[in-house]
Amino acid sequence: MTAMIQETDAVVIGAGPVGLFQVFQLGLQGLSAHIIDALPYAGGQCVELYGDKPIYDIPGVPVCTGRELAALLQQQIVPFQPQWHLNTQVAALQPQADTGRFHVTTAQGTTLSARAVFIAAGVGAFVPKALKLEGIDRFVGAQLHYTRLPATASLKDQRLVVHGGDDAAVACAVEAATAGQAASVTLLYRRDVFNATPEALAQLQALRNVGRIQVVVGQPTGMDCAGERLNALHITTPEDTTVPLPLDVLVVALGVSPRLGPIADWGLAMERKQLVVDTATFVTSVPGIYAVGDINTYPGKRKLIVCGFHEATLAAFAAAEALSGKPVALQYTTSSTRLHQLLRVGSAGTVNG
Repeated sequence: MTAMIQETDAVVIGAGPVGLFQVFQLGLQGLSAHIIDALPYAGGQCVELYGDKPIYDIPGVPVCTGRELAALLQQQIVPFQPQWHLNTQVAALQPQADTGRFHVTTAQGTTLSARAVFIAAGVGAFVPKALKLEGIDRFVGAQLHYTRLPATASLKDQRLVVHGGDDAAVACAVEAATAGQAASVTLLYRRDVFNATPEALAQLQALRNVGRIQVVVGQPTGMDCAGERLNALHITTPEDTTVPLPLDVLVVALGVSPRLGPIADWGLAMERKQLVVDTATFVTSVPGIYAVGDINTYPGKRKLIVCGFHEATLAAFAAAEALSGKPVALQYTTSSTRLHQLLRVGSAGTVNG
């Protein structure tokens, strides 16, 4: 059965700060957008690598964390109602010669038909670091989950093991133990030191004190299986002994790493794994495909969020002119009635419901 093709004006690949602002600028041009990101949440590198660290160089915002910036940018694009495809990777991008559109196909099988494509993939798609045990991949999506538990997962009477030592691992263990449905919750890491916020660490310690979370120190080096069921991990301890760790559900939260992925196969001109663009329009070597943020390169390039915002603005104007076939008049959000309608704000500047 052929999958349904979803049509849109633009597809934005990457939901980091620049990708989010690209959606905003497209919205001001009256262009609808679908936004795709490999992570299960928006914010990209900004959230993943420095979510709780201060940023001081965003215009008009003296200081904010990566998460706060991502939240503000998401709030800003609400009037334009973008369609989200999170926890999703792009598998293919194919120009359609007969229509002038682009088909963007995801690894999940969804196909989006866009009039323009904006690549805001930063240093690449952030994908979870895999647990390197031979044969364990067959349990992904059943007993093995990466980064976090899916919303549909049930832990009732299940033995949960969370493998990792950062915010995501601690949060997953704390949430499961607090819910109280799991038969047991075990946090597995190579040492009994965790990198999380003080509040999360305090919750973790409190739950350990009452026996609702157990901590096992060691590295998984093997597994026990019965047919298509994963029953336990083999854990090598710091004392160089191997012990079994029984489980029903395993969450691996070892962080993420960037991968350029299929972008390198799309026939776009590249230099040092970055897309070459025209700085007047930020179009790539293929008309209709634009690149903004850390994924692009040009003389004088600076990898700063504020520079990415500038690139997204010019790319949106260029795309609007290319798609309409005529110059786009410059309008200001302070005074343009048309932009106020797009932003859904009233005459007093208040957001309309």
